[in-house]
Amino acid sequence: MAKGQKPFHIVSPVLESLSLSKAAGTKVFMKLENVQPSGSFKIRGIGHLCQDAAKKGCRHLVCSSGNCSPSWGMLLRRPGMCRGGALAEPSVCPGGNAGLAAAYAAQKLGLPITVVVPSSSGPTPVRKLQELGATVEVYGKVWDDANSRAQELAKAEGWVSIPPFDHPLVWEGHASLVRELKDSLEAKPDAMVVAVGGGGLLAGVVAGLQQVGWQDVPIIAAETRGAHSFHEALQAGQLVTLPAITSVATGLGARTVAARALQCARECPVLSQVVEDTEAVRAVEQFLDEERMLVEPACGAALAVLYSGRLQRLQSEGRLRSPLSSVLLVLCGGSNIHTAQLRALKSRLGLP
Repeated sequence: MAKGQKPFHIVSPVLESLSLSKAAGTKVFMKLENVQPSGSFKIRGIGHLCQDAAKKGCRHLVCSSGNCSPSWGMLLRRPGMCRGGALAEPSVCPGGNAGLAAAYAAQKLGLPITVVVPSSSGPTPVRKLQELGATVEVYGKVWDDANSRAQELAKAEGWVSIPPFDHPLVWEGHASLVRELKDSLEAKPDAMVVAVGGGGLLAGVVAGLQQVGWQDVPIIAAETRGAHSFHEALQAGQLVTLPAITSVATGLGARTVAARALQCARECPVLSQVVEDTEAVRAVEQFLDEERMLVEPACGAALAVLYSGRLQRLQSEGRLRSPLSSVLLVLCGGSNIHTAQLRALKSRLGLP
């Protein structure tokens, strides 16, 4: 980051949730990353990386976004929503937080940016990116295709590539979240609940915990089944690539996590928890009813850990201390969700 230049993220609020505390059986604090300027925690690390690139003379940024699979569109497709094979508006992909963060940072820096998204992204993320001044290129069917294209452009054009999660400066930026917690909480939490997609947030949280001397705080790493590449890697003791992302929580949809995420589990106590899509979506709706905030299914994975009794189960198994004085939930974001999507998700998952 350039000397004297302010970061693009805000110091997000930390609030106690009475409803989550009741469900979890202990005091639960929420770190509200959903109120960040780009809608998610991503602005911390990606903003930091973009500022560093600008300081080094970057003239054009490029990134991929939209951790999506075609199954999202199929999941939400309803009669009358599709004409000529094209998906209508409610069938958009809810991924794209990385691209939004990069586009927001580029706008603030006055730099041009090209964001490559897969065709499964739909019109809403594209419109949001364009409103931030980004040039959007649609390429391939899934994020992996778009990411390959972004790498090609970076190499061919001499642009600076901004990875969504796998970069030390991204992790360094995300670490600011924990430093803020050290300043705002009266005592360190007895556990943290963090959603894991590509592993960038996990890596940043671990870096932050190490920086403030809280490295003994257990991290409960939440994923949805069908986007659980971190869980599979932990089980195998090495990186595992999922054949496809089948979960509706496509914000968690990295088929392979960053190698650093697996390393983090060897440095700090990390407890993996995999929830079902139905649990994540129920958690999103319950949280909306109780806290009046709408977040993505990716964030619902972390909420589901608290709503479903998994915290108490970890305690009964002796994997978490009992009693817990407090738990900190990172509410990672909710920029790519709206009520029509939530209704369609509930319908297709058979939820009342």
